Amino acid sequence: MNIRPLKLSGCFEIELTQRRDERGFFGRTFDAEIFAAHGLPASFAQENESFTRAKGTLRGLHFQKPPFAETKFVRCLAGSVYDAFVDLREGSPTYGQWDAHVLTAESPRWLVIPKGFAHGFCTLEADTLFAYKVDARYAPEAEAGLPWNDPAFAIPWPTPAPFTSARDQSHAPFAQFRTPFVAGIAW
Repeated sequence: MNIRPLKLSGCFEIELTQRRDERGFFGRTFDAEIFAAHGLPASFAQENESFTRAKGTLRGLHFQKPPFAETKFVRCLAGSVYDAFVDLREGSPTYGQWDAHVLTAESPRWLVIPKGFAHGFCTLEADTLFAYKVDARYAPEAEAGLPWNDPAFAIPWPTPAPFTSARDQSHAPFAQFRTPFVAGIAW
């Protein structure tokens, strides 16, 4: 495993090492000792999967409000996605900034998105399977989001008119957002 920090504080990429032969491959996807040595959560409350049938489907930008905030480890298991996340931590030097990465099944890696970030992804292929490991249990009452197409972020999504849910079209804009997150506080 190779772990490297990304441009937004607290975000990481974990490149998974695979041993390949004529049968396929074998690789470790989790190592509590290595994660803990890098200050990453080494235990998870839940693991979730999202299957998306159509290319150009967008899910996000979602987050869980404190005290149910969650660190997410996200990975594409089949297909590919454009994965984006936004820093919502008041006092963070990167507050309101975003980062994005393409995740594919062929390039096995996790992105680590800490508490205090909104997260979303758009499928680049049909029949995409996406996995999330989270360090906090899902709490429906803490569910929240921001518009995927908010001009405050201007995220260059791969399609200008993605297929989204009604819920993802109803979030108030960032200009009206009052963050419940403070940089440096763990929930």
